[in-house]
Amino acid sequence: MNPLDTQIGGESGVKYDSGKILAGLVLKDFAKALESVCEVGTFGANKYTAHGWLTVPDASQRYEDAMLRHYLAHSKGELMDQESGCSHLAHLAWNALAILEKSKSITQEK
Repeated sequence: MNPLDTQIGGESGVKYDSGKILAGLVLKDFAKALESVCEVGTFGANKYTAHGWLTVPDASQRYEDAMLRHYLAHSKGELMDQESGCSHLAHLAWNALAILEKSKSITQEK
């Protein structure tokens, strides 16, 4: 018997992932969109500083305003942000993620 074939404490070939998140549904299915959001993040890091968005005063309100400005620009038919060269929808998504991340951090602190 090969020692690598031995089984310790369970059924061979079984992995219990019931109830776990399926990250591939987002990371794989939205790969192009997420890459666009990464481009926005890179632009921001180069313009300001990496991770600087975490310490912006009144961040949630300011990112909501920015998100809505990008939505408005997109709604008027302007597909790309002139300053960054990234799509307004990618900016919108980045701002939505920033708001979500900040809200999750605040919730976990309580």
